[in-house]
Amino acid sequence: MQLSAKLVQLLPLQTGTGKNGQWKKQDIIVETEGSAYPKKVCISIWGDKIDASQLQPGNQLKIDFDVESREYNGRWYTDVKAWKIEATGSTPATVADFPAQTAVEGVGTKADDDDLPF
Repeated sequence: MQLSAKLVQLLPLQTGTGKNGQWKKQDIIVETEGSAYPKKVCISIWGDKIDASQLQPGNQLKIDFDVESREYNGRWYTDVKAWKIEATGSTPATVADFPAQTAVEGVGTKADDDDLPF
């Protein structure tokens, strides 16, 4: 699937160590355009697909992603995982428009979905 949207927020970078080694995950909030009712969507970016130069609030992005659901203890959880992101344009943003984000060290402990507690 593919989505064109404006990046509105970067959530804190998550890192950890799993059975396959070090991992990192960046969640972003994007807002869809082209309709009377724009929607906000949280999209996860894993590992080497995280490109900080493209992930600037206000940037227009073209995102290729997969939607994936899994069951844990009788409840279903859905993830939107990006596998390719391209900056298609940008809107100037000032530092005052968006608060600084900091990395969260040691959040989580597993890299594989099978090992996550949800």
